[in-house]
Amino acid sequence: MEVLATGIADLLIIQPKVFEDNRGYFFESYNKKAFEKNGINANFVQDNQSLSQKGILRGLHFQAPPHAQGKLVSVTKGSVLDIAVDIRKGSSTYGKYFSIELNERNKTMLWIPEGFAHGFLTIEDQTIFTYKCTNFYNKESEGSIIWNDPEIGIDWGVTDPVLSEKDKIGVRLNEFKTPF
Repeated sequence: MEVLATGIADLLIIQPKVFEDNRGYFFESYNKKAFEKNGINANFVQDNQSLSQKGILRGLHFQAPPHAQGKLVSVTKGSVLDIAVDIRKGSSTYGKYFSIELNERNKTMLWIPEGFAHGFLTIEDQTIFTYKCTNFYNKESEGSIIWNDPEIGIDWGVTDPVLSEKDKIGVRLNEFKTPF
């Protein structure tokens, strides 16, 4: 496993070692000892999975303390443009985002610690996205930053993605009081 910095503290790219041959492939998607050796001391308590068609945008979501979640995200099938936005007060990268393509071919994962808003845009039909979470979902603690906030300036590559009603009404960063 190779762990790479993103330029935003604590947000890490994880590239597993993949063993491929004529039968297919094998890789460890999670190994507690390897993660701890690389500074990720996460206690995962819930796994989530979503299926989306091309052009679906989910996010930018977070859960506020005391129900904040760290997430290890990856794509099992298809591909996404994955986005994490730093919403930690006092962070030198507050309001900055990191983007990466996660897909079934590169098998890349992203570690998103507490204090980030997260979202993704599906690039292919039938995309299966997985999350390992460090805390249980709590509806009263969920929050959302609007996906197209001009202050953040994310280049999603689309102007009219398919959004849930919840994702259409996220707050702008300049109106947001971070709980982190």
